[in-house]
Amino acid sequence: MNDDSFIDDDMNEDGEDFASMFEASLENVGQQLEPGKKIEATILQIGKDWTFLDVGQKGEGVLSSAELLNGDGDIQYEVGDVISAYFLSRAGGELRFTTKIGGSGSGTEQLENAYQSGIPVDGTIEKEIKGGFEVKLAGNVRAFCPFSQTGLRQTEPADLIGQSLSFKITQFTERGRNIVVSHRAILDEEREQLRVGLRETLKEGMVVKGTITNIRDFGAFLDIGGIEGLLPISEISYGRVENIEEVLSPGQELEVAVKRIDWDNNKFSFSLRDTQADPWNKVGSIYKVGQQYPGKISRLAQFGAFVTLEEGIDGLLHISKLGEGKRIRHPQDVVSVGQQLQVVVEKIDQDERRISLALAGHQDESEETTYTDQPVASAGLGTLGDLLKASQEKKGRRKRK
Repeated sequence: MNDDSFIDDDMNEDGEDFASMFEASLENVGQQLEPGKKIEATILQIGKDWTFLDVGQKGEGVLSSAELLNGDGDIQYEVGDVISAYFLSRAGGELRFTTKIGGSGSGTEQLENAYQSGIPVDGTIEKEIKGGFEVKLAGNVRAFCPFSQTGLRQTEPADLIGQSLSFKITQFTERGRNIVVSHRAILDEEREQLRVGLRETLKEGMVVKGTITNIRDFGAFLDIGGIEGLLPISEISYGRVENIEEVLSPGQELEVAVKRIDWDNNKFSFSLRDTQADPWNKVGSIYKVGQQYPGKISRLAQFGAFVTLEEGIDGLLHISKLGEGKRIRHPQDVVSVGQQLQVVVEKIDQDERRISLALAGHQDESEETTYTDQPVASAGLGTLGDLLKASQEKKGRRKRK
């Protein structure tokens, strides 16, 4: 048997040799395990009292099977499932793990170990007290949780009473008679893990799901799990949004496009508009020059009235088109916001995304519609020189009289 045939026999079907597999199996062996260290472990066997774990070490990990029970007392995991566990101790070659400290059998000694190792503990919010809540931990031990440490955002106290949550012990003194806990610390750790994952996968233009956390005049803040960013009012819709609270509300879930990512300054922005069809695509096909359409006045400016043909498509009805041949000082003299009317499309500027309108039945081609803050002078007034000359002639006639 030559060397080549020996190598071939030592390869598996996927071309991976035994030595490589052996090295991979020992990849995590020798990692330093310290009390409180969190690892990912694979369930090897589930027994009545104990569950055995593959923790990447020479010895197997051991976890109390009671920690795998759900609220109904049933095992909620299967062999092969991966769980997060915290290392407790090493004794006689046995590696003890826990998912969190809990159960009526636990006492102050276990809680002190949890405090020193940073292991979460189970607790139930019992009642509101000055500055926070009284929390009952394992073994009927009482702890204090400040209002600011109950979550990432403010919640009504009445909504938290009776809830069972995971906590980190942030202070343990007087042999357990003075314990301070934080649920927010747990959420911060989970959020940081999500953030690390997002930094590798999140790209501008991606569509993600998020929940509105706060609403301001200029936009809404959105949490996509790991980061929070701004949905500007201008990015909510193709149409004009006057009052953001009329279209969005805290707790609402949305699908938005990622508009801007700035990890260095922790600034992120989103767009709801970019996930919607652009109504301007209808201009030129459905909305054509010379055709008549119904519209509603959405806002007034000194130089004219903006008319909404449909959500996201507005046109300008210039002030010179509103007086039926008479000069008016402001559009509000003849029309009002919300008024329904019939208009004719006079001009379309695709590049500038602008539509010039006239009242149906009152088209006047002598006036040029502009999108400026200054009204165009009505025809017949003449130039400034003409006006001065007319004024002087008028004064002369008065003197002769």
